[in-house]
Amino acid sequence: MFKLKWPTLIGILAVHAGLIWAPSTFNWRAFWVFIALDWVTIGLGITLGYHRLLAHRSFKTPKWLEYVFADCGALAAQSGPIKWVATHRMHHAFADRPQDPHSPTRGFWWAHMGWLLAYDEVLDHPTQHWRYAPELAADPVHRFISKTNILQQVLLGLLLFAAGGWPFVVWGSFVRIVFGWHCTWAVNSAGHLWGYRTYETGERSTNNLCLALLTYGDGWHNNHHAYPTSAAHGLRWWELDLTHLTLRMFAGLRLAEDIHLPRGNPFKLPPPRNAVSQEVTVPA
Repeated sequence: MFKLKWPTLIGILAVHAGLIWAPSTFNWRAFWVFIALDWVTIGLGITLGYHRLLAHRSFKTPKWLEYVFADCGALAAQSGPIKWVATHRMHHAFADRPQDPHSPTRGFWWAHMGWLLAYDEVLDHPTQHWRYAPELAADPVHRFISKTNILQQVLLGLLLFAAGGWPFVVWGSFVRIVFGWHCTWAVNSAGHLWGYRTYETGERSTNNLCLALLTYGDGWHNNHHAYPTSAAHGLRWWELDLTHLTLRMFAGLRLAEDIHLPRGNPFKLPPPRNAVSQEVTVPA
C-alpha cells in the first residue's frame, strides 16, 4: 500500500518554489556560482563520489578525499551517502524488476521522482542500510555526513548569502539543487527508456548523449549496467565522459589508483599506470 512521505513531498515542493525568484535575481556572477557548484556537487559529489567511488568502488582514493567527495555529494541534497549508495546498489541488484526502487516499468514519473515520495520498508529503515552499504554504515564519518547533510545545506546557503546576497542563494542553492535533482532522476527514468543499447543487459538501460552531458558521463547508462565497476562509462571514443577525464586528472596527481577500466583501452589517451584491466568487451 502506498504510504506518502509528507516531509519529502513538502521539501521537494519548497525547493522548487524557490525557482520563482530565479528570473528576477539573475546575474552572471550568480549564474557562474550555479555552474561551479553544480560541478562540485553533481560532478565531484554524486557522479564521481557517491556513484563511481562509494557505490561501485571503481577506483581507490585516500580516505580523506573519499570523505571530501562524499560531503560534496551530500550538498547535492540527494540524501546522505549511506542511503544513496544503498538505494543504488539495490537498483543494480534488481534492475527493472519489482524490487527495483525506481524502475520505469511502473511509469516514467514513478521512476523519475514518484518513488521518492513512497515509504519503502527497506530504504527508509536506516538499520536496513547495513544490508546494501555495510562498509559505509560502519564508518563514523559517513554516518556523520549522512546525519548532517541538511544542516550543511543550510550552512552553504548562509555562506552564499554572505558572499552575494539573495541571487547567490537562489542560483547557488535552489536552481542548482532542482537542476541536479532532475538530471540525476532522469538517469533513472529517461535512462531506462530512450537512447541506444550497446549491450543486452537483461533490463532496459540505454545510452543517452543528452543525459551524459548533463550528468558528467552517467548518461552512458547501458554501458554502466553492462560493466558496473568500470570507472569509465563512455566506452567508445565519442562517448564523452567528463567524470572519467576528471578521474584521470586525480590519478595524475597520485590521488586515485586501482582504476577499473575496460580491457582493450578504447580511449584516445593511454590509461593511468595504476589502472586495473577488466574483462570488458568493447564494441568497434
